[in-house]
Amino acid sequence: MKRFTLFVSLLVVFSVIVSACAPAAETPAASEAPATDAPLAETPAPQEPAAPLVLKIANTANITTWDPIASFSTEASYLANSYEQLVRINPPDSAETYTPLLAESWEVSADGLAYTFHLRSGVKFHDGEPMNADAVKKSIDAATERAGASFIWAPLDNVEVVDDSTVKFNLKWAAPVDLIASSLYGAWIVSPKALEAGAADETFWADGKSYGTGPYMVESYTPDAEIVFTQNPEYWGGWEAGQYEKVVVSIVPEATTRQQMLEGGEVDIAAALPMDNIAAFESDPNYTVYKEPSFFNYVGFFNTLKAPLDNVKVRQALSYAIPYDDIIAIGAKGLGTQSYGPVPAGVFPWDGSVFRYSYDIEKAKTLLKEAGHEGGGFSVRLTYAAENATEEVFAPLIKDSFAQIGVDVTIEPLAFGQQWELAKTDPSTAQDMFLLLYWPTYSDAGADNMWSMFYAGAEPPYLNVTKFNLSYWKNDQYNALMDEAGAITATDFAGSKAKYVEALNILVEEAPAVFFFDTMAVFVMPKSIEGFRYNLNYPFVHYFFYQLRAVQ
Repeated sequence: MKRFTLFVSLLVVFSVIVSACAPAAETPAASEAPATDAPLAETPAPQEPAAPLVLKIANTANITTWDPIASFSTEASYLANSYEQLVRINPPDSAETYTPLLAESWEVSADGLAYTFHLRSGVKFHDGEPMNADAVKKSIDAATERAGASFIWAPLDNVEVVDDSTVKFNLKWAAPVDLIASSLYGAWIVSPKALEAGAADETFWADGKSYGTGPYMVESYTPDAEIVFTQNPEYWGGWEAGQYEKVVVSIVPEATTRQQMLEGGEVDIAAALPMDNIAAFESDPNYTVYKEPSFFNYVGFFNTLKAPLDNVKVRQALSYAIPYDDIIAIGAKGLGTQSYGPVPAGVFPWDGSVFRYSYDIEKAKTLLKEAGHEGGGFSVRLTYAAENATEEVFAPLIKDSFAQIGVDVTIEPLAFGQQWELAKTDPSTAQDMFLLLYWPTYSDAGADNMWSMFYAGAEPPYLNVTKFNLSYWKNDQYNALMDEAGAITATDFAGSKAKYVEALNILVEEAPAVFFFDTMAVFVMPKSIEGFRYNLNYPFVHYFFYQLRAVQ
């Protein structure tokens, strides 16, 4: 593989000074030339500076906003290299749960209602402003007020500046603030000057500049095309040989084009290669292929406010009529595992004891008969995100399988925004079945997936503040268990999980949605790069630039 991180070889040539002895000569006549001095050593050729060590990446992620507070989409892939949280949650198999970032240490009160963070000293933002307790307070206050993921700070009462290097989070109820503060969204610490400028000018964030404390700064940004990052020379973590001085990201939406760029040596790393071609890289000695569990899973909401889907036995019948194995084999190219409810494997409060439906056509027919719909005889309007190729592939498998129990399916691809608006507007005219790829905002799928998608608001159609309860399902026992579990996560982790698992079993039995599969993440890394470590807690951050090094 052609590499772009080449160093210039330098050759310096030295002359040998030679002195020769000769007999004494008479003084030359005036017309004769004077004797010359001994030859001098040649001046060494000027040393050319080494070419910068550059990492080139072809990525799919685009930018919806450069504002780290508002961010709630794929730009997190880049923001995570320029901004930092107080703490970072480590991969699930790590010896320690967290890595201290802008907070060196922290403690929690006995009642779980106060977290005190002690900040790292001497840290500066990219614009030269000091990172201190006041800056942390202003960032978290801004996130609480207007973040794309502001709901994660619901337990927060206020942020208190104790002194310049100490900040205290006072809570309304006990909650795991260290976990919340490690979130990929709504937890970045940002320069106060940038926050002020952004509040005064709505176009401030359009230029792609960065105002964090992270190891890389945005040098330039060409919308929909390229982002160039350069090292933050004052990064508190320091720099070592082999770390990349610049990172050039090309935004390339086509998977085949990304693969061609990788194989042609135009880039060092390419994200999301065609699944059909992964085997070729597994047999190539120049690459290592990683297949890992991920934060993502697929669900399919049933519209529980429309007949006959308001009948639990009908929903259970349809859940038994889902060809789970075929959907994983064909839709996910085998890179997935059937879900245990809406919680991805490896993420709290996942539990393998939760009930799962199997593919059982006869059971489905029996349940339909018990529900008064023997032989089916009704239709289902199914929508999926037109931009999601996986849903496009497996939606017809649902249609074919439902046909076996007498249920007709009309498949309708819509742009995700349209699909979501249709579901939020009026359940009586909304789709009957809504396919969705979902992932938690931070590593607590009880507080997010289970709450965001299935906790009912007070009034029909029971949407909560996230507007993702798109089955319009309401179960008072489920809501109560969710309230109880969330209130004790920080003080009784095991007790919290037990209540979440109880709620999960109610959810699956009531079947307001189909829980298809948890996805797997696939990474193709060249062996010329080391330091890659996958962290499922940050699903859009496939790799932190700072951790990667060129093999010397």
